[in-house]
Amino acid sequence: MKDSIEKIFQSMKNDINISPLRVWSNNSICGAIFVGFLAQLIISLMRYDHPKLKHLSPKSIKISLSNLTVTVERAAQRAKRRIYSNFDPVNGLIVAQNLAVT
Repeated sequence: MKDSIEKIFQSMKNDINISPLRVWSNNSICGAIFVGFLAQLIISLMRYDHPKLKHLSPKSIKISLSNLTVTVERAAQRAKRRIYSNFDPVNGLIVAQNLAVT
């Protein structure tokens, strides 16, 4: 069990890039760890949900998603329009799957 916990923290530090926890309160430490675990969970669920992503590392998925750009355009009388750009094969797969669901 200790090995599993160490692997999760190693992945949070190396793949998710959670900064060293230099904070002054317990609540800040708990908040930073919670956000790191949520990011790790979301990436793990994406890898589980998409068979093509299973062989990719969490770090490469994170880099791909950080390159994706979403511009929200709002006209006076119209609803919001989302414009996606900077696609690559990984984030294109994730966005296409999520747009098909909604």
